[in-house]
Amino acid sequence: MGILALFALCLSACKGPQAEDPEDASKLVYTPEVNEVEVVTLKRQTFPMQLVANGKLAAAQKSTLYFSESGQIVELPVQNGSSVARGAVLARLDDAEQRTALESARIELERTRLEYLDVLAGLGWAVADSASVPADVRDLAGIRSGYSAARNAYAKAQRSLAGTVLRAPFGGKVADLKLNKWDRTGSEPFCTLIADGAFDVSFSALESEYGFLERGQTVHVVPFGGERSFSGRIKSINPTIDKNGQITVMASIPGGKGLLDGMNVRVTVDRDAPRQLVVPKSAVVIRDGLEVLFRHRGGKAEWVYVHTLLANSDSYAVTANTDRGAVLDEGDEVIVSGNLNLADGSRVVVKQP
Repeated sequence: MGILALFALCLSACKGPQAEDPEDASKLVYTPEVNEVEVVTLKRQTFPMQLVANGKLAAAQKSTLYFSESGQIVELPVQNGSSVARGAVLARLDDAEQRTALESARIELERTRLEYLDVLAGLGWAVADSASVPADVRDLAGIRSGYSAARNAYAKAQRSLAGTVLRAPFGGKVADLKLNKWDRTGSEPFCTLIADGAFDVSFSALESEYGFLERGQTVHVVPFGGERSFSGRIKSINPTIDKNGQITVMASIPGGKGLLDGMNVRVTVDRDAPRQLVVPKSAVVIRDGLEVLFRHRGGKAEWVYVHTLLANSDSYAVTANTDRGAVLDEGDEVIVSGNLNLADGSRVVVKQP
């Protein structure tokens, strides 16, 4: 008996460990993936809307200036960037010809004035009574004597002389000046005068953003590459849609150091929208080309189709996409992180703070 027992024991040892059941092995290997997520509780709140656009500055007062006369520049006290006051001389032309013409016109005016008085005397009016002569008689005498034409010629000569001096119509800065002293002027502009006390900024908004905008609304302007912000107000909204589906908006910006005519800027317009369902931008993902967020219920992620109504730099105001049968309510827990690879029904665990 002792020998048989020993033999049975050796036989059992030689068999080695028994193979596992394949079905049991698969059960041990597979464990459902659990995704760690962060959530926020959905509630209605005031949503700070923000429209962001690119714009271009233009001086609120800007004028291209010309000489009314042509000639050689003999005085040029300004250069590009010069600040000038209203009425300041920007340039002066050689006026010898205009002064000679003015003197000739003065002489002719005096000669015809004497002829005028002679005509009045011939019509029965004494020189002493010239002030009481009826208007129709004065007109007749002025035409017969040439006095009326001489007065017009003298006035024209005065304007020609005045046209040899270019003065600033308002205070500002000189720009686009290309001529030098002793150059001759022609039909081209002499310079541009820019009043940098205030600017207009023009920018475009989408058709869908038309209701967001209104006259008097505050805007903020930041030059590209700059940090300082300048505030202003919308002064006009063009009530038509262009071929690109956009509207043109104009806002007034008080002048400030660092702003230039023609400068490209970033424009932001802020406005509050009450009682919106607000989520961080990270909560909304795209699935099948549609906007989706995930709601947390009972340890699982539920797929909810949504529409983003409004956006700012970090948040969306959303509503349920009822065309897809979606429902979204206050108090729902919305997943805001760890949602990039989620599917409907994915198991999740909320990360503890």
